[in-house]
Amino acid sequence: MSTQYQIQQKYFESFACDLSEKRALVTGCASGIGKSISEYLVMCGAEVICCDLNPISLNIPDERKSLVSTQKVDLTNTQELIAFAQDLRDIDILINNAGLQFVSPIEDFPIDMWDTIMAVMLRAPFILIKHTIRGMYEKQWGRIINIASVHGLVASPFKSAYVSAKHGLIGLTKTVALEAAQRCGNLTVNAICPSYVRTPLVENQIASQAKLHNLPENEVISKVLLEANAIKKLIEPEQVAVVVGFLCQESSWPITGSTINLDAGWLAH
Repeated sequence: MSTQYQIQQKYFESFACDLSEKRALVTGCASGIGKSISEYLVMCGAEVICCDLNPISLNIPDERKSLVSTQKVDLTNTQELIAFAQDLRDIDILINNAGLQFVSPIEDFPIDMWDTIMAVMLRAPFILIKHTIRGMYEKQWGRIINIASVHGLVASPFKSAYVSAKHGLIGLTKTVALEAAQRCGNLTVNAICPSYVRTPLVENQIASQAKLHNLPENEVISKVLLEANAIKKLIEPEQVAVVVGFLCQESSWPITGSTINLDAGWLAH
């Protein structure tokens, strides 16, 4: 058992909640935020369906591995996603997390990359919400949590598709929250908006931003990525995961249609 795994488990145990008898679907589970969320939900006793195109390997105890199932689904393939989603009426917790990034000036931004980002980060959440919310209405309980971004609230240059998709995801969050509240007082819909999290996605951005800004990679984190942060630290994936757990608790029902900012003071300016 690695030291990093032991540290994460200790952190998760400090924020443990009881989600036994709940069934969750998490997209983008192969690494980063989605992986950490999945591991945390399993630790809390939830049954978790992990959805990703890449191989999924969670760091969880052997006695809890029966709680996890994996699905390889192409979120950009509408028909494949709908076929998968139609069998999801018994989901209690939906975490729309999958995402990707592409950095480019608008005049050079490839249209096919724009379409891919929109499909993964906006159309796929719409389709999954559309199909899972019916079962939540029947149960009169549900939690829909969209992993948005501080870039759903403010913009940065060279990220037109990502920023547009995240802004749209927050709009979708608010709309569905209002609809759900009319039919169920214990079905909440929220967006978590972190600034930069220590994930492979961010690590890939460091190289891209270094090229755009003509900076050494070791200066990109402080001078570009975290320039607007009051606290100059990358967020850890498990810090996002425990906020998901908080929103899933029974006592969190008043929080709906909200954006939960984990931005290290970015938006305080």
